[in-house]
Amino acid sequence: MKKSKSAKQFLLELSKVPIVQVACEKAGLSRNTVYRWRKEDKEFEKKMDQALSDGVALVNDMSESQLLTLIKEKNFPAVRFWLNKRHPAYKDKLEVTRMGVIDELTPEQEATVRQALEMARIIPTKKHDHAKSK
Repeated sequence: MKKSKSAKQFLLELSKVPIVQVACEKAGLSRNTVYRWRKEDKEFEKKMDQALSDGVALVNDMSESQLLTLIKEKNFPAVRFWLNKRHPAYKDKLEVTRMGVIDELTPEQEATVRQALEMARIIPTKKHDHAKSK
């Protein structure tokens, strides 16, 4: 079988099931062959990456469809999973507590903490504070 036909079959299988070993078996190819093609042929590499991406998207769509079916059947773990991942009020929260005495922070430590909190959008940025005061 020619490379082009084998490669085309492999990419088709990979876009259906994004597992290289499974796609290799269905196309009658070895993993070594596929990874050699990938290393030697940049166009094949791009097509393989796209087929993997398409396959992952397909599996994600099927999984979400199954999850919605479970939710419709009032499956509580499925409901909880959906809400935990998709609704801000049900997301996991991080609680930070401290024990004992904490020494005062140096100005450098304060600046680092402020920057981290701003980046996490926990507190407004200094730019934002400045804009409010105008």
